[in-house]
Formats: sequence, C-alpha cells, structure tokens
Amino acid sequence: MRGRGDGGQKRHLVPLICGGAVVLVFLFLYCGSFFGSGGHHANTALEYGSRFSKSLGWSSDENAEDGKSDESIFGLEGGTDSALPKSFPVCDDRHSELIPCLDRNLIYQTRLKLDLSLMEHYERHCPQPERRYNCLIPPPAGYKIPIKWPKSRDEVWQANIPHTHLAHEKSDQNWMVVKGDKIEFPGGGTHFHYGADKYIASIANMLNFSNNILNNEGKLRTVLDVGCGVASFGGYLLSSDIIAMSLAPNDVHQNQIQFALERGIPAYLGVLGTKRLPYPSRSFEFAHCSRCRIDWLQRGGILLLELDRLLRPGGYFAYSSPEAYAQDEEDLRIWKEMSALVERMCWKIAAKRNQTVIWVKPLTNDCYMDREPGTHPPLCKTDDDPDAVWGVRMEACITRYSEQMHRDKGTGLAPWPERLTTPPPRLAELDISTDTFEKDMEVWQKRVESYWKLLSSKIGPNTLRNVMDMKANLGSFAAALKDKDVWVMNVVPEDGPDTLKVIYDRGLIGTVHDWCEAFSTYPRTYDLLHAGTVFSGIEKKGCSAEDLLLEMDRILRPNGFVIIRDKRIVVEFIKKRLTALRWESVAVVDPEPGSDSEDGEMVFVIQKQMWLLDNAA
Repeated sequence: MRGRGDGGQKRHLVPLICGGAVVLVFLFLYCGSFFGSGGHHANTALEYGSRFSKSLGWSSDENAEDGKSDESIFGLEGGTDSALPKSFPVCDDRHSELIPCLDRNLIYQTRLKLDLSLMEHYERHCPQPERRYNCLIPPPAGYKIPIKWPKSRDEVWQANIPHTHLAHEKSDQNWMVVKGDKIEFPGGGTHFHYGADKYIASIANMLNFSNNILNNEGKLRTVLDVGCGVASFGGYLLSSDIIAMSLAPNDVHQNQIQFALERGIPAYLGVLGTKRLPYPSRSFEFAHCSRCRIDWLQRGGILLLELDRLLRPGGYFAYSSPEAYAQDEEDLRIWKEMSALVERMCWKIAAKRNQTVIWVKPLTNDCYMDREPGTHPPLCKTDDDPDAVWGVRMEACITRYSEQMHRDKGTGLAPWPERLTTPPPRLAELDISTDTFEKDMEVWQKRVESYWKLLSSKIGPNTLRNVMDMKANLGSFAAALKDKDVWVMNVVPEDGPDTLKVIYDRGLIGTVHDWCEAFSTYPRTYDLLHAGTVFSGIEKKGCSAEDLLLEMDRILRPNGFVIIRDKRIVVEFIKKRLTALRWESVAVVDPEPGSDSEDGEMVFVIQKQMWLLDNAA
C-alpha cells in the first residue's frame, strides 16, 4: 500500500513540477528581456515586442476590419498599471545602428526575392510586428554628445560613428580624414577634391549668376543632391541660403548619411530604384549628381524622368561625370544616348565646361506638345497624380506642368527669404485660403515662442541643430524657427492632405512617411522631435503607440528633446512609460484656454537621458 501510495504521490508531483517549470519559463521569457547583456537582448526583445504589444492591444487587431479596432489604443491600459513595463529591454550592441526598414539582415532572413539590378535591396522593406526589435538602441562604446554646429560641419567624434573605411577608401578625394579621436571633413568629394565651396562657385559662374553665388538672388533655394557621399556639397550650400536634400542609399559606402546627419547637414536615406522618391512634383530648383554611379539610360530613362518630375519649370540638373568629357568609346556612346534622351525630354544645355554639364528644363508645356507623335518617353497619363509618392512605382513618362504653371511660365514663387511667408500658388490646389495660411503662421509663431520658453533652462544658442516636425501640415512650425540655427525635416503623413508641396514651395524640405513604420534614418540623428497630434493620428489606424515611442527614442540623440502636443489621454499614456524609456519630464502645459479639457491639446516636453550600454541595466 505504501509503495502504491508513494507512486501515486509521485504521479501527482510530476505534473505539478512540470506545470511549475512552465510558469517559471514563461516568467523568464516575459521578464528576462529586461535584464542581462550581450546577444541575449536581441532575442528577448524580439519576443517581447510581439507578445507585449499584442497583450495590451497596441498592435493592429488582425481580426478587425482593415486591421483597425474601435477601442482607443490609449485607453486600453487604464487601471492596469501592473502590466506597464518597468523598463524596456536594451538591444544587443550589434544593433546600435539598426534601421528597421533598411535592414539587410531582415532581407536575408526573410528571403525576399528582390532585383538587385534595380536597387530593390536598398529600398524600404519593413519587418512585420512579430519581427520587430522592440528594444532601446544603445549608443556605441565611448559615445559622446555630438559636436555643436557650425563646428560640426568640419569635424565629429570618431566614437559616435566608429567607421573609418571611407577615410581610407576616399583618402585621395578629401572626403574625410581621421585625426586622433575625431574625424575631419576637408570639404572634398569624388569630383571636387579641392573643396565643395570652389566647386559650387564654379557652377554658379557657369550659369552666369551674380557674384558666383548659386542662390541666384534667392531664386534658387531647394536642391536635391543624388548620391551625396558625406554631404559636403549640401553642407557648403547652407552659407548661400540654399537647403539641399542630400540623398544616398545604405550601400557599399555605408554610414555616409549617418556622417552627414552627425555633421548637422540635412540628409535622407533613399535610392533611385523602382519607387518614386518621397517628395512631391516640382519640389527642387536644382538637382545634382557628381559621379553618383547611376545608369541614367536604364529602363527608358526612368530614373532621369523621376528627376524631371521633381524639378521645377526652368530647373537645372548639374551632372559631373566622365561621360560629360571623356573620349573613350564607351563614354562617347553613353554621352550620345543621354544627349538624345534629354533632348526628347525637352531639356537643353545651359552650360558645359570641363567635366560638368548643366541641363535646364523648359518653362512651359509647349515643347512637350510640339513633339512628334510616338516620341519616347511619352507624356504621363492625364489621370496620373505626380504628387502621389508613398510606395508608388516610377513610370517612364514625362510629367507635364499644371495649367497654372504653364500659363505663368514658372512656379510663381517669391525669392527667398520672402518665399517662406508668401502664400504659394499651390495652396489653391488644396483649397487653402491665404487667410488660413497667414493665421496658421501666427498660431505657430506663438506656439514656438512658448516652446522655447519651456526649453530655456535646458538649451543654449547651439544646443539644437537637427529638428523633425513629425506632422508638419503647412510647415509653419519650421517657418517659426527661421531665426534659429537649425534645419527641420518636415514630415507629412502619407494618408493625409498633400501639404508637402506647400512646404517645399515655402523653401523648406521634408518627406512623406507612415508613422506605423520606422523612419529612414540612423539611430541618434535628431536633437528635437515635435509630435503634434501624431499619436492621435496613428490611433485612427490602429497602430502600436509603444512602437512609435521606441522609434522616436531610436532616432533621438541622447540628451535630445521631444515635444508632444496631443490630447490628455495621449500625454497620460506617455507619462506612464517615461521611466521605461529613460526619458525625463521637463514641462507639462494644460490645454489652451477655451478648448475642451479632455480633447484639447496639452503640451508635454521631455528629455532623453544619456546612457551607455555598460550602465544600461
């Protein structure tokens, strides 16, 4: 009997032990992501991201229609403080430069079938929610607060971007030089070894601009630099009141855009591949390619036609490349074919000297309409929207001007700096009145003044340089910063009104984006993020608010600032996660007088703490 009784106890004991083990394993997986170091972080963070956000309903409800839920993603955690994260896991230090939607490891792991010849592997491919590393990105070892502008244009801390291969590979071209604990930028480039400033002056001289200044008395303001390297061309344009969108992919010259942003120069990770660049039509007065290694003749000239879409009437394309001057058989063939292509596109040579040719676009549609029937490339279909860009594939066709631009023989834009505050003609396309535009400027001027008062105890004259407005509307937040030594990346939601063309018409720059996904930039690249009703916007789409907070932390520099302007429930949601994010509250301001206490917009100013991996636990 005793023997049988012992056996029965053991039989009962085994399930209890197994059940206990399962509970312990679950607890370890759930909580273990908050502790430990090394490779352990990455896996537990990945598991944590999928499990934790779904458990609180912050990810899209896969069972709901269109992936949306009727319940507020900010109200779901009400009264469940025990479920709130005490801290977020820290990613493995191998992920200190993670760009989730431009992650080549993700491409390899998911075995995406991409056409390398079309540069599809450099385009955006975002991870599914279950594959996201929902963790804090650590700075590299020895990270220091970045050198301040304008000194940063010429030098950065080597520890912040510990990559010196470009300094060795481009040593004969003066891209960058390693000196002690810093990396210096002499201002050279592949085509302008002796300095971007001299090269820029020579281009202005070729175009007969007054005093060899490229801004042409304020008429030339926005520039697209394709294949920009470390963005010295764009960096040296700033002193001429010209702002460039410096564009390059995360290719064999890795970290070039990271260097540009560390220097305080406007830049964006992107590629001329299969999809339109995330900018509206007629955004730039000038495009530039200095030995950018792009095959402009491929696919019926589709990449050159994308530049054509982006250039304004009378806009210029400066092309510095061997094809413009070399006499060997292959270069002569390319030059002949390219010359024939741009002629059919109605471009004309504005100037050609030494190794550089500059083409200019027509001012009206007359040339397009006078072409022989059947001429290639054809005109785009009349129902094609040239301003639809998010995920839209390029077309090998010519985008004609609007009736107003054709009639006005140009954009009708005022010269800079008057352009910033003058209502642009394209407001009418959005049914926005001049009165609305001017009132918007007044409102944001007051709001920005208020923001700076709230930040006054934390910032000096050059504390901030790289600024992002995450929901820019008409760009008036950026316009109100005109007297500050900052530049602003104006982001317009991909599913909202196409106000980005108005922002470019004001002489500012920006991009279209979907905040349910990661932004195309490196970690630690912005000093200030302004999030005006951004969280309310993603709530309507049923996206993860926690993912967005972690993404903001990824792109924000240590000691950087976040300004949240949103309804109370959003502010309370974020407050409860400050400790987990290693953020600190700076100021909270209640809704403006006359607004609803719950739905009115509060202001919440936050600062990200400085921490390194060795003190992350």
